[in-house]
Amino acid sequence: MIVEQLYTNCLSEAAYFIADNGEAAVVDPLRDTDAYIQLAEKHNATIKYIFETHFHADFVSGHLDLARKTGATIVYGPRTRASFDFQLAQDGETFAVGNLEIKVLHTPGHTLESTCYLLSDDKGAPYCIFTGDTLFVGDVGRPDLFSGNMTKEELAAMMYDSLNTKIKTLPDHLIVYPAHGPGSACGKNLGKETFSTIGTQKETNYALQDQSKEEFIKAVTEGLNTPPAYFPINAKLNASGYSDLDEVLQRALRPLSPDAFEQEAKAGALILDTRASTVFTEGFVPASVSIGLDGRFAEWAGSILPFNQPILLVTEPGKEEETVVRLSRVGLDKVTGYLEGGFEAWQAAGKPIDLIIDVEPEELAMDIPFDLKLQVIDVRKPAEFEAGHVKGADNIPLNILSDPLHMAQIDEEANLYVHCAGGYRSVIACSLMKREGFHNLRNVLGGYGKMKDIKEMPIVVPAAQKI
Repeated sequence: MIVEQLYTNCLSEAAYFIADNGEAAVVDPLRDTDAYIQLAEKHNATIKYIFETHFHADFVSGHLDLARKTGATIVYGPRTRASFDFQLAQDGETFAVGNLEIKVLHTPGHTLESTCYLLSDDKGAPYCIFTGDTLFVGDVGRPDLFSGNMTKEELAAMMYDSLNTKIKTLPDHLIVYPAHGPGSACGKNLGKETFSTIGTQKETNYALQDQSKEEFIKAVTEGLNTPPAYFPINAKLNASGYSDLDEVLQRALRPLSPDAFEQEAKAGALILDTRASTVFTEGFVPASVSIGLDGRFAEWAGSILPFNQPILLVTEPGKEEETVVRLSRVGLDKVTGYLEGGFEAWQAAGKPIDLIIDVEPEELAMDIPFDLKLQVIDVRKPAEFEAGHVKGADNIPLNILSDPLHMAQIDEEANLYVHCAGGYRSVIACSLMKREGFHNLRNVLGGYGKMKDIKEMPIVVPAAQKI
């Protein structure tokens, strides 16, 4: 028996490969399917089933591409409706993979079709459960994502029943393999591990403690942030279908000279620069949006970039295909070409460039008492801001910065200092502000992580944190 977790950090996503006696199955695959096919070849196995735990909202699943390439059957749980061929499994139904058995446990709550898959070994003993977004390490899936007209309270009530009748009754030794790990927006506060056991979760997960249904509903529905804007788009793509990834790559991997690149940008394409933020600030093609591959790239791309506009890429040479694949994971399929030779080719052609001024936190600390036209813009999440911030700073989270109402909070005449926690998000923010005509910008290096340790910096923290 082989069970392997394939974890993708930038999406906090876990897919699973199962194999035994020449047959294999994949649970919740990503859209780039080569890794699963290679594992099947390595273990001399044929992929027989593709098990989906639900319609994912935070990424485009690879069920369709993998099925096309392998002939495997796509399996969804009860109450699933989709625009493609799949096997609608019944609650309690079993599937054989080699000498292993996979049992369907319908666990609505995160979504109506949410389903877990219980794997038993060749002796019939329960070994692990693939819980999708029903159960995470330390958390459960949020009940406010796109399940018809049902309220989050109604879905949370269903989740309470699912957890108490289907999950808590399982043996304590059973391994829990969820679809997401820390950092995922599919829950409120996932633990740092990417797998656990039923027994550990009974002891430590707030959602599995003994409580009334009313107490549970309140616990899981309180404190939910607004889901990223691309979630409903991805959920719809997973249910209705999407373009073959090979076709997307063929359209996207088109090298463009600086002149051709410039003409397509003038015709309306958006320029996406995926180089590291520290490199971007030193020089970039004017009007570029910076989202570095070195951070939570796909998540921020899905949250910020338009889905209906052509995209042109500026990458480190050799990173073009990786960029297209990672964009495709959140359904951004409209890449139409890339700058051949990268930014260096643009410079060599004598094209205009732009830059963002980087400043050390100490410079900001010195300027605050004397610069009456200074505005500090903190693009972290509200919870981060509330835990501590620069006195007088304006909190405009990155995910809502592009909204005209929030851009209006920025003083065009002010000396603008932009920061996040470490520097990745602030450069994205500066690039968006540049596109909107704000040029008096300074990116604070190291973000709040460095700023809070500077003695002269006026920091506000909750009273409970003060010593």
